[in-house]
Order: sequence, then C-alpha cells, then structure tokens
Amino acid sequence: MLSSLPPFPDAISVNLSSVLSSRFTRSQMSSEPLPPLPQHRIVLGCGQVSVDFLATVASFPNPDDKIRSTSLKVQGGGNAGNALTCAARLGLNPRLISKVANDSQGKGILEELEADGVNTSFFIVSEEGNSPFTYVIVDNQTKSRTCIHTPGYPPLIPEELSHSCLLSALDGANMVYFDGRHPETALLVAKEAARKNMPILVEAERKREGLDDLLEFATYAICSAKFPQAWTEAPSVPSALISMLLRLPKLKFVIVTLGEDGCIMLERSVNGGSDAEEMDVHGLLESLKQRKDDNKTIPTCISSVATKLTSNGIETLTGRLYVGTAEKIPPSELVDTTGAGDAFIGAVLYALCAGMPPENMLPFAAQVAATGCRALGARAGLPHRTDPRLAGFL
Repeated sequence: MLSSLPPFPDAISVNLSSVLSSRFTRSQMSSEPLPPLPQHRIVLGCGQVSVDFLATVASFPNPDDKIRSTSLKVQGGGNAGNALTCAARLGLNPRLISKVANDSQGKGILEELEADGVNTSFFIVSEEGNSPFTYVIVDNQTKSRTCIHTPGYPPLIPEELSHSCLLSALDGANMVYFDGRHPETALLVAKEAARKNMPILVEAERKREGLDDLLEFATYAICSAKFPQAWTEAPSVPSALISMLLRLPKLKFVIVTLGEDGCIMLERSVNGGSDAEEMDVHGLLESLKQRKDDNKTIPTCISSVATKLTSNGIETLTGRLYVGTAEKIPPSELVDTTGAGDAFIGAVLYALCAGMPPENMLPFAAQVAATGCRALGARAGLPHRTDPRLAGFL
C-alpha cells in the first residue's frame, strides 16, 4: 500500500531523473573495431523490477546498532530489469513484461529502463498500490550486500496480460527470459513461447513457487551456487547438474555461478558421444580445475570433450563440462557485487543471440559481470559494448 512506501518518494524520481542526463547520454566510444551486432536482437523478458535504495556502510551493523551510511544512491533494480538493461547496453533490443504502480517509483523505473533501450510498452501500470522497492546495504569491509525487498502491490496476474498483447510481445523475439517472478504470468508466456518453438532461458536463483513449471520449458538454465543441490538433493554441485539435465529433457545446458570462483557449465551432447570415454564427473571437474592458469587475471574457460559423465556410479549423461573463471578484480577497484548475477545473465542473452560458443560466452559474461562490480549498485557500472574492457571478448 502507499502508506508502506519510504518517507521520501519524491527523492526517487529526482535521483533517477538526475542520472538520466549524465549517465545515459555519455558517449563511451572505443577505438577498437567492433564486430557487427547479432542479426536477431529482440529478447523478451518477464520478471521483477524495483527501485533500489543503496546505502553503503563501513561494516554491517550488529543487532540494535545505530550506524551512518557512507553514501546513498537510488537507482532501478530487480533481476529482470537489471539483466535486460545489461543486454540493452550490449546491443540487444529487450522487451520486458512486468508491473509497477502509477507512483513516483514506478515512473522512475519506466523512465530509466526506456533511457537504456528497454521496451516497457508491455508493462502493466496499476493506478493504486505501490511499486516494488528494495533496501540494499553494501558492506564496505566485505564488499557484500544484504537486500530487504518489498514486493509491488497489487501483484501481476495473468488476466492483466491480454492474448493480443502477449502475441505482440513475442512477435519477432529471438529468445525469452524469466527470472522466476510473477510465476502464473510467466507460465502463460512460457507456454506461448514453447508453442512457437522459441528458446527459453530460466534463472533459478532459489526455489520459488511455480519455478518447477517454468523449468520444464527451459532451453537454458542459469543457477545460483546453492540452487542445483537444493533442487535435486544431490550430494554435490557436479552431480546436481547431471540430475538437472536428466530431469529436464529440453534443457541444453545449465550454468551455476560461483561468484569470485567463476562458474561451471554442463552442456548436453545431442549428436555423437556414443564412443565417448566414461568418467566420473567429480574427477573430470578436478582435472579441468588443475588446467587453470592462476596467473591470469582476466576470465578464461577450460572445457572437456564430450564425455559419458557418471555420478556415484548411478546417473549417466553424455555431455561437455566447462569451468569458467572470474576476473581477479583488484581490491581497490571492487566496489559492490550487487547485480553481478543479473549482469552475467544479460551477457549470456547477448552471447546466445550472437551465436558465441561456450568457450567464448563464459569469459565474456564473467567480464561483463566483473565490470559492473566496479560501481555502486546493479546498473551504474554495467558496460556498453563499446567499453574497452570488452574489446577482447566480443
């Protein structure tokens, strides 16, 4: 309800609009020649947006402590909003299905997304209630963040998305992305996308209502570090990735992001592999990790050949295993990890549209995510495709 909003709503629109002229009109040109943009650049997302109140503190408070922030920033947030903002800055043409209220927060959310090139014409705008917002506390000591989210009200329901609007949103799209929010509406979109044989990327951050149904339609899945084991009850991450691909026959690959430890990706082998060597997935993972060059500070990728992967001698899947490393960000440059996973997903969306092989996609996505960690908040540091840091990865 409106009464539950922060006591300074006008500050949101002031802060958001004040950054628009300075942040989104800057020319960020690189002297390096860029490859052509992907031919099919339209992606449709369905998920969460919000306003983020980002307060940095010297160290996270103990119970009953009274402390002062060292800085405060107000900017757009939400998994889908962040990921598609990232995709837009990289050169895609994202569309987003979500919901806000007709309040100052909602107006600021829409203005900021549009300024970054995200199509918001498929948003539902409620005349009452409140837009979503999140308090984010950034610990300067550990460079970690804690989020306190207040959902938007009233929530998005499938009846608010007409069939004609849905068809228009999907028209010409190359891919559909879901962050797991608005599950009933997301499932409606996923079913229509599946009928049109469109690839679907599902973010699996944690177990949520309706996420299992969405995963049944997934072509690709990107998971947080804890999700695979929580969802499969497998004893380890590698065995959990095998279980996910066995349970979800439409899934082509699954990625688990591991923060500063990079990521692991398991890709199903569809053609060939009948004469592939059989190997325990844990042993293969360790052999790939041993091939990492710890002296390299930029993201890299080490991959296996198609292998018959076994887990505990029971589950077997023929596939390729990839280990992606993260950039080693100098401590003096690391500001905030908020939204790093969203940036990674936005970069994967771009990579899939561009037809990048996994060996290129994983370092590229890691570099985009690391670049975003050099500024406060999920969006302030998101790079444009002209950013010199990306020149060697595109």
